[in-house]
Amino acid sequence: MFLPLQLGGTAHAQELAALSTVEVRSRVENREGIAAAASEGVVSGERLASVPLLRPGEVLEMVPGLIVTQHAGDGKANQYFLRGYNLDHGTDFATYVNGMPVNMPSHAHGQGYTDLNFLIPELIERIDYRKGPYHAEEGDFSSAGAVRIDYARVLDGPLAQLTLGQRGQARTLLAGSPQQGDGRLLYALELYHNDGPWHVPENYRKFNGVLRYSEGTRDDGLALSAMAYSGRWTSTDQVPERAVQNGQLDRYGSLDPTAGGISSRYSLSAEWARRTRDTQRRATVWALQSALDLWSNFQYCENDIANTGTCNTGDQFQQSERRRAAGFAASQAQLGTLGGYEAIHTVGVQGRADQLRPVGLYNSQNRQVWNTVREDRVRQSSLGLWAQSELRFTPWLRSIAGVRGDFYQFRVNASLSQNSGRASDQMLSPKLALIFGPWRQAEVYVNYGQGFHSNDARGSTITVDPADPSTPAQRVNPLVRTRGSEIGLRAEPVRGWNTTLALWQLRADSELLFVGDAGTTEASRPSRRHGLEWTNYAALSRWLAVDADFAWTEARFSDAAPEGAYIPGAAARTANLGLTVDRLGPWFGALRWRYIGPRPLIEDASVRSQTSQLLNLRLGYRLAARTQMAFDVYNLLDRRVNDIEYWYSSQLAGEAAPVNDRHVHPAEPRTLRVTLTHRY
Repeated sequence: MFLPLQLGGTAHAQELAALSTVEVRSRVENREGIAAAASEGVVSGERLASVPLLRPGEVLEMVPGLIVTQHAGDGKANQYFLRGYNLDHGTDFATYVNGMPVNMPSHAHGQGYTDLNFLIPELIERIDYRKGPYHAEEGDFSSAGAVRIDYARVLDGPLAQLTLGQRGQARTLLAGSPQQGDGRLLYALELYHNDGPWHVPENYRKFNGVLRYSEGTRDDGLALSAMAYSGRWTSTDQVPERAVQNGQLDRYGSLDPTAGGISSRYSLSAEWARRTRDTQRRATVWALQSALDLWSNFQYCENDIANTGTCNTGDQFQQSERRRAAGFAASQAQLGTLGGYEAIHTVGVQGRADQLRPVGLYNSQNRQVWNTVREDRVRQSSLGLWAQSELRFTPWLRSIAGVRGDFYQFRVNASLSQNSGRASDQMLSPKLALIFGPWRQAEVYVNYGQGFHSNDARGSTITVDPADPSTPAQRVNPLVRTRGSEIGLRAEPVRGWNTTLALWQLRADSELLFVGDAGTTEASRPSRRHGLEWTNYAALSRWLAVDADFAWTEARFSDAAPEGAYIPGAAARTANLGLTVDRLGPWFGALRWRYIGPRPLIEDASVRSQTSQLLNLRLGYRLAARTQMAFDVYNLLDRRVNDIEYWYSSQLAGEAAPVNDRHVHPAEPRTLRVTLTHRY
């Protein structure tokens, strides 16, 4: 529930009217007098509609500095990179859709798992993003950033869409928002299939459904939503580079044709907002039921040979969970005074409870379980209370001071009684922002904040390695502190050109995480990151716009260790540039270039990833007032780059010993898709 605050009007009623309103000017927001930091912003659905998307999770690449990739089948959650973090599948980056949190704590595969395959990009009205732990409203998983995605309440008209592409890709979408009584009934149905370039066809099948009734607006109205998603796929995971180089395996080949997954997500939610002359109230309640079965094989035969002397069953493992979760959030913003200064005081509460019955890790072969490593029942609950006050001292100086308190409880009933138990933790997080300006269409921001991320509940009670109960395992702190600061500038040097600069730093006490692939915890080290981000959007004419964001980051472990100080997977340089054409007669389109610089793959940086550059194209033509056709070309230059690279040991059948090697998941080759859209 974002409450962007704006003060400075001459009447309280005018100030509160601006409390949750962002002016979207030619597809880019004007946040002068509203933003709390240079690194926050809004992306409109209109701007998003021009972007060629290979996967739905790539909508997040409109957040400056955020890179989205994939290291397994498309049905699995994406891999995310931001501010020197390899965020894995979502740790340290909080994501919400229609007020519902998407990150999954104590997940079978990875802490904070963020699967956005249920997202339908055509329904998105706006994306609000924030970076850094400076905002009292943001809690778990938000140290690097947070994003809130809102669906539209009213579409331009009912639409039918058909997309056909190479390699078995097909998608149909039906959506509309007819009048229903005093409100609108938004509906959408999506069916999707794709095989991809893989020698073992992905055969990804997806069903998506949305039904949403709403009255009023997002600031003064209500919305009731029901969403359903199910997907199943076969995945070609990362492969060892040595097998590709010696001709044993094709770049798009697989060493385990039964890897893949089955996933589902069903949810109900309600959002309510009421605005009066001097208050803004919001409330959200939600409930979901989700399931995942994920079969992976990253080391092929290494463990099998070590245990049996031969590659018999292989190293495939299954991660599985059945989850029920529910939560709520409520806040109130009130115009008032403090010490004689105009102020807006906001208080809020957030709660969540997750029940996993069970969550497990198993050894498998051809998707058949032959051994249980661990199988647990987990209950986890959290409560967050937050408050902040925004004061206007002068026409050119305002401050936002806030504090957040979080309380967590964990209960684990493990298959090994030694790993069962209870744990709890709490954390207080202060926040402060000073905003100077505006002066000549420019504002300066100084931000400081403390935040945290939670660790897997199983890591807070573990005492022995579930694969070898004779080996002790390290128990971790349930909550890990982060500290961040930022100095930023937002300006409009010339009309139509919006630019921001942010110089930031972030420290984490530890990057302790539960290792879902092994069923144990791994004690990582304290870290520090700092960097510079430069974001630009320029409307050059009525039909032409350019956006460009660049990020430079240094990420290091902050303690001394013989293995080195580099953080594996931390990207030092990223860039995203776009050229958008619209309303040029019947023509429209976009050209987007994405760059990820080399990343250290081990702590001494002696092994690094390759640079990755991709160019995507959308070219569209309006056949009639209500009908248009678009041609999307992904990886336009057909570059041979990788979506992800890791360095670790694996062993192939016939190898005498494990080999440390680069393991890669290639980006898809040049891919063409054609979309026909009709509004009726």
